[in-house]
Amino acid sequence: MTIHLDAEIDKLKQRLLALSALVEESLHKAVDGYLETNQALADYVIDRDNEIDRLEVEVEEDCLKILALHQPVANDLRFIVAVLKMNNDLERIGDLATNIAQRTKSLVKLDESPLFAKNIEQMTTGARKMLKQSLEALIKVDEELAKGVREADNEVDDLNRNTYRLAMEKIETEPTSLNRVLLSLSVSRNLERIADLATNIAEDVIYMISGEIVRHRHHILE
Repeated sequence: MTIHLDAEIDKLKQRLLALSALVEESLHKAVDGYLETNQALADYVIDRDNEIDRLEVEVEEDCLKILALHQPVANDLRFIVAVLKMNNDLERIGDLATNIAQRTKSLVKLDESPLFAKNIEQMTTGARKMLKQSLEALIKVDEELAKGVREADNEVDDLNRNTYRLAMEKIETEPTSLNRVLLSLSVSRNLERIADLATNIAEDVIYMISGEIVRHRHHILE
């Protein structure tokens, strides 16, 4: 029974990694599409969302099957619970990448270039690194790596706040740029939320390893 359970868990890990790879690709192409005002990339991301949704359902079904058939306990049970939550967060990141792709299509209609590109590039780099490290922490069962993801979230938050300051200045000096400003603020906000979801995944890894629930604790400390 244990050998069979181990095989099911390994299969579940592989499916979760396949989902995370799709999500990461969508995020990368969504931001590239926005910065390049590339509708083809935006359409690709939007079309790929159905595949992400399909994999998310498969991961959830695998988790429920393991819970029903094997009744895991201790570490195995914490792993399944953590995967269920991570799975939902990954699907939401895919939705946010789709949102960014939709902003690209709006930008194409305006026939304009994006604003605050440097900030958006830096936020994307930070969010993608956080996502990759949170999943690496899962595979390596590395609590310190997961804690590092939580700390990195502050940098993305700072960049998001800076984008808002730049936006307000832009509206004051160039009111006709309002539509472009609003699109850039939407992209910035989506990236900030993606970083938050990557943080959630890291916190679920910490729970899986130690059994300690750390979500929201940093808010209490602030």
